[in-house]
Amino acid sequence: MKRNRSKLLILGIFLGLLFLSPFYIILTNSFKTQKGIFLNVMKLPFGQFFTSNNYVEAFKELDFIHSFLNSLLITVSSTIIIIIFASMAAWMLVRTKTRFSSFLFFLFAAAMLIPFQSVMLPLINIMGKLGLLNPFGLVFMYLGFGSSLSIILYHGFIKNIPKELEEAAVIDGCNKFQVFWYIIFPLLKPITVTVSILNTMWIWNDFLLPQLVINKPEWHTIPLKMFYFFGQHSKQWHLALAGLVIAMIPIIIFYFIAQKHIIKGVAQGSIK
Repeated sequence: MKRNRSKLLILGIFLGLLFLSPFYIILTNSFKTQKGIFLNVMKLPFGQFFTSNNYVEAFKELDFIHSFLNSLLITVSSTIIIIIFASMAAWMLVRTKTRFSSFLFFLFAAAMLIPFQSVMLPLINIMGKLGLLNPFGLVFMYLGFGSSLSIILYHGFIKNIPKELEEAAVIDGCNKFQVFWYIIFPLLKPITVTVSILNTMWIWNDFLLPQLVINKPEWHTIPLKMFYFFGQHSKQWHLALAGLVIAMIPIIIFYFIAQKHIIKGVAQGSIK
């Protein structure tokens, strides 16, 4: 028994180091000169190859304040819209017991299996004809891509909320919207935090969809600005790695503030 535990401990430490190794490489090389990175990627940044100017230059090259506000605006507005629409849709799917509602639920579940690459070209073509290749259209597309998983999580959570609460609210004079907004939605706080974290992380880091949709430099988000460090003939790894660290800081802070709700919310949303 002890032998098995020791093996599991060693395996866990090995896997932990394996998953942490990319962070080590990014962080240490962000303090090196370009030459220092090419000479030895794994070496710690000491001596003549150490520099902290990478962060200053990356901050300026990224136009960080402007691109940060673009990322923040798109991420926050997309996440809020996904939460509102997905929670409402899941509530109606749970409370409406018909074959059509079951079909819609499985349709949302099946939509998760469709890879983005298979729909991106016709999607961009249609959105271009509608004049929605801009931040507003990008938020609209995030609503579509983020709704499936969010509805499934909300659906599992709402099934455990007693229907008697809603019936009591109706007797007290609440209409359907008031029942949802004042009775149901506050009870969804654990799963709402989980949905907001999951959507915030992938929207904040997304590169492909904004690259296809946003065609003006003043609308560019942080991931799109990062692309400027990789030219056709040269790649500025020292600035790119420093920029990656700067770009990760806001989302890591957000994750640590809300991470205790993730496991709880996912478990409640998937099991109940």
